[in-house]
Order: sequence, then structure tokens, then C-alpha cells
Amino acid sequence: MRLLLRPRASRPVMDRRGSSVWRVTDDEGGRHAVKLGYAAAPTHAWTALAPAREAAVLRHLGREGVHWGDWERGTWSVQPWREGESLWSRWEGHRSGDRGTDAQVAEARSCAGALAELHDAGWVHGDVQPHHFIIGGRRTHLIDLGLARGGDIPPAHDFPFRGCLVMYESPEISRSVLAHGHAVPTREGDVFALGASLFISVTGLRAVDFPPDAARDEQRRVIARGRHREVTIPGVLGGLIEAMLSPAPVDRPTLAEVCRALA
Repeated sequence: MRLLLRPRASRPVMDRRGSSVWRVTDDEGGRHAVKLGYAAAPTHAWTALAPAREAAVLRHLGREGVHWGDWERGTWSVQPWREGESLWSRWEGHRSGDRGTDAQVAEARSCAGALAELHDAGWVHGDVQPHHFIIGGRRTHLIDLGLARGGDIPPAHDFPFRGCLVMYESPEISRSVLAHGHAVPTREGDVFALGASLFISVTGLRAVDFPPDAARDEQRRVIARGRHREVTIPGVLGGLIEAMLSPAPVDRPTLAEVCRALA
């Protein structure tokens, strides 16, 4: 990897749950995201494979500058660094002040548009959350595609979908994980997760109120009931979030409908 990048500088960005991410600047000034996956626990061996799996997804999508390989504890990947702020960071000031502003509506549409591009390419993200939308100067990027489904993945780097960060799971995903230990990510599940991401980014509250110190299965049982907090966000943004959080997948708007309503 060092020979591939010829790094001039690097800094750690994240190290948790079986994955570490570094921002690396090469000797020509280019910036890259370097991910190292390792088994965080016997029950989470899949985290060792996630960097290579994401790289395979990015290659399917025609992204350039993507590389991956194996190391002694798992897999690694390199991809271009995406400049900008996460949705969560971008809306920090709104969580104690204005809600449903024109700027928020425009940025919410940019997030919906980035997710819609992935769906239009035939892929489902499966791990939509505020930190995975990077709002830059010219466009919004959707990152962390390690759980995405939509094409063939090398068997050596593939693994079942066992749900995502629970607070963004749709009721049907939580029910499937509880019943079978795995689920099939869907476009409708992504729409729910987008609604939950927008809700928490505006209010600072999880869309579904479950005990944070409860066991994961208990949290999923609360989500599976299909009830969410009252949406008090004004205007078109609040109405769309309410619709996206519908417990019935068929009642949720498509991303095309979301983008049109926010235009």
C-alpha cells in the first residue's frame, strides 16, 4: 500500500467496531481514504472483509482510484477522499434553532439525490446514516458502501446482511434480523433510513425512542413495532420525513418523489 500511495502525510479519522480509516495525502497532494478492516469480535468477523467488499462495489459503479487487498488481520482499501461535512455536522446549529429552513431543504434534496443515483445504478445502500452523506461545495457524496447490494461480489469478500446501525433500521429490516439473523436491504429500507437520518440531524433525537442501554435485540423489537416519535419539523421537510418513516414500506415515497417535493 505504501508503494501504491507514496504517502506524504496521514492522519487517523476513525478506529472502532473493526474498522480504521485514515486520510492520506500522497506526494503529489492527492488525498485518499485508506480503510483497514479487522475482526472486532468472533461475532463480527465480517468487519475484516468490509473494506475489500466496498472496493468491489465501487468498481461496479465505475469509480476510479479504487484499490484493495489483504493484510494479516483482514482486508484494506484505498479510494479518493471526499471533501465536505457530514450531514450530522452540517446541521449541528439547527438542532437548537431553526428547523426546516431553505438551506436544510436544499441539502436534504442533495442527500436524497445522492442516494437516488445509487438506486438508479441498481444498488441499495443498506447502511444509510447522517455520517455517510458528505456535503461538499459542488455536490453531496454518499460514502461507506460496504453493505451495499446490487451486483456480484467476489465470494471471498462477501458476507450476509445482518442489519445496520439499529437507530436507522426500518421496522421490516429489524423484524427480519430478529426472525432469521439476516435481512435483505431494500430501496424502501433506504428511504426509511434517510428519513431517520434527517430527523436526528434536525432534532438530535432518534426517530424511534428505544432504551439506549438495552440489548440490541430489545432495541430491534421496539423498532419492529413500527412507531416513531412525533415529527414536529415544519414545512415540506417535516411532511416528507413523516412519510419516509411510515411503518409500511409501500406507503413511503420513492426517492424521485422526495427529490421533486424538495426541488
